[in-house]
Amino acid sequence: MVAPGSVTSRLGSVFPLLLVLVDLQYEGAECGVNADVEKHLELGKKLLAAGQLADALSQFHAAVDGDPDNYIAYYRRATVFLAMGKSKAALPDLTKVIELKMDFTAARLQRGHLLLKQGKLDEAEEDFKKVLKSNPSENEEKEAQFQLMKSDEMQRLRLQALDAFESSDYTAAITFLDKILEVCVWDAELRELRAECFIKEGEPRKAISDLKAASKLKNDNTEAFYKISTLYYQLGDHELSLSEVRECLKLDQDHKRCFAHYKQVKKLNKLIESAEELIRDGRYTDATSKYESVMKTEPNVAEYTIRSKERICHCFSKDEKPVEAIRVCSEVLQTEPDNVNALKDRAEAYLIEEMYDEAIQDYETAQEHNENDQQIREGLEKAQRLLKQSQKRDYYKILGVKRNAKKQEIIKAYRKLALQWHPDNFQNEEEKKKAEKKFIDIAAAKEVLSDPEMRKKFDDGEDPLDAESQQGGGSPFHRSWNSWQGFNPFSSGGPFRFKFHFN
Repeated sequence: MVAPGSVTSRLGSVFPLLLVLVDLQYEGAECGVNADVEKHLELGKKLLAAGQLADALSQFHAAVDGDPDNYIAYYRRATVFLAMGKSKAALPDLTKVIELKMDFTAARLQRGHLLLKQGKLDEAEEDFKKVLKSNPSENEEKEAQFQLMKSDEMQRLRLQALDAFESSDYTAAITFLDKILEVCVWDAELRELRAECFIKEGEPRKAISDLKAASKLKNDNTEAFYKISTLYYQLGDHELSLSEVRECLKLDQDHKRCFAHYKQVKKLNKLIESAEELIRDGRYTDATSKYESVMKTEPNVAEYTIRSKERICHCFSKDEKPVEAIRVCSEVLQTEPDNVNALKDRAEAYLIEEMYDEAIQDYETAQEHNENDQQIREGLEKAQRLLKQSQKRDYYKILGVKRNAKKQEIIKAYRKLALQWHPDNFQNEEEKKKAEKKFIDIAAAKEVLSDPEMRKKFDDGEDPLDAESQQGGGSPFHRSWNSWQGFNPFSSGGPFRFKFHFN
């Protein structure tokens, strides 16, 4: 028995008949091998059985060189080529075997099988018919008849596919081509035809898959590389587009369409790379300018406009320009409602604008499409905390400053409000009580927002002066108005000094 994973087992799946039996049938004095060639053949056979394909190939190369008219040497070398997946190399050897020994039906059967896979149906049928006329064994006759029927079916399907394509019925053409390519897997022309159908049907990625196969099956296939590059470009994948058009130019550096496309993609690629580098460096204004240039460079491919706006939205959000960020992110989301990046960036902008309900909605939508994103989860939790916090005491609102205000703005706002609401300015008892409460809130806001650590806690949704927010109980800021007696709210770093007198 043959082990399932052995080389012989794998070879059996490649050939219609067992090669070992064929070798026994045709080996012997009839081959006319000399001693050295015989050694190469025997050693190669052992190496092949052991799965050492490269070493076996070397031995069969030597056997062919030693006796160019030895059909067994060519046949065994073809065997190794096929085991290595190199059908193109195997085909000339099988043809040589048939030239040297016309009645070698196993070689003709195998050649017909390879020609069928390549879609060379007429040549394949000719081999199968000759096998049937050459007194084959029972197994060979069955195999030839089966392959001949299969070839006839492929001929019929090919005509149907071509008719459907000419009639612009691309769906039907794809159905026929699918069936053919299950058998004619190495037919480059049929893959290119199916790629055209996929393009017409608006399925560019499937077209790319077929064109990539065609580029490997056909030598110097510049047209396939050009089409692959343009398809990637239309999909917005500038890097893969650049890579594929370079392959075209390697084959033909004077290819006009490839060269013109190369210049366009290279220019666009350079702009995008430059913009991304600026984003990594935190230079968001410059990056925005670069992405605006991207849209001007390629105004006809919508994908680049959308991707550019998505990145501009990100830049505005990171640069704490919430109004601009919300506007551009919203433009992206009109086209792509499920764009997670735009949803996250707009949510961050909403937080800066204190639009917490809107931020929560964006984060929740983003989470529906990417539930494992930690940034989304943390952003949603923060937005929920800030919403809850906004329903209590909001230090930014108390001072009348934005959440992205600098420390100098905070101190300036504090001084102005403290001067306005100092209780010493009010004589009426009710007004004085109101002013005392207001003044305490103003002082608390200044204390929290001017301290980086306390401000970070507050920005994360925790009030550092709220007993409920503090684990362990008491608030560090439960002070009455009397505790502020003698406190000079204008002494922190400013040039002004004010003195208040209290009764």
